[in-house]
Amino acid sequence: MRADTRMMTDTDRDALGWNTPGGGVTPEARPIDPAAPEEFGLVQLFWGDGKGKTTAAMGMGFRAAGHGFRVHMLQFMKGGADSVEAVRGEYNAIAAMPGFSYENTGHYGWHGMADGSEDVDHAADAEAGFERAEELIAAAGDADLTEPLDLDAPPEDGLHMLILDELLYAADRELVDPEAVVELVETKPDDLELVITGSHTDPDYLVDHADLVTHVGKEKHPIDAGQRARRGTEY
Repeated sequence: MRADTRMMTDTDRDALGWNTPGGGVTPEARPIDPAAPEEFGLVQLFWGDGKGKTTAAMGMGFRAAGHGFRVHMLQFMKGGADSVEAVRGEYNAIAAMPGFSYENTGHYGWHGMADGSEDVDHAADAEAGFERAEELIAAAGDADLTEPLDLDAPPEDGLHMLILDELLYAADRELVDPEAVVELVETKPDDLELVITGSHTDPDYLVDHADLVTHVGKEKHPIDAGQRARRGTEY
């Protein structure tokens, strides 16, 4: 039964969670100032043949950055294709968000596809991306992640959240050694939140080293009917 709110005091309403969006209160945006998370440090995996793995990871990145935490996204295997534009919506949004940065180490096309790209180039870029991930994790280990970080500082100065987008695809295609990915996860500092996405294949080699594993499964996708990537939804 819903509580009778007519005789409630402000303290009573707060105790019932009245001051929430569901309680009829519209949250007001607040300035984003540097802050430090209190409970970061988990490893999250998003894999599967469904759409939304990168989207979910970036959504968490924006949420963390909105609290003033320092976030960086390093992308593997997303250099581009003729179905998308060079500048994507997510890049513009990240550039406008304090404390959120990104870099892309992908090569044009997709490994193993007859799209004019060379697999040797994909392999070289994946290796370079993995070395970059190692650098960022080592740098995070040298920083005090229990303290606020400069939102405008380069990612080498420390991160609260690191998103390694499509790393699981690179490992699945043996462009990166899966065991090296396990070692990378094991070397991360305790307070760094690590989010890894990609692959239609179950990353069973990494599951025991993760705290959260989400399988994004496809039931229906317009690409199967010939729909190409759309501006504003896929890029």
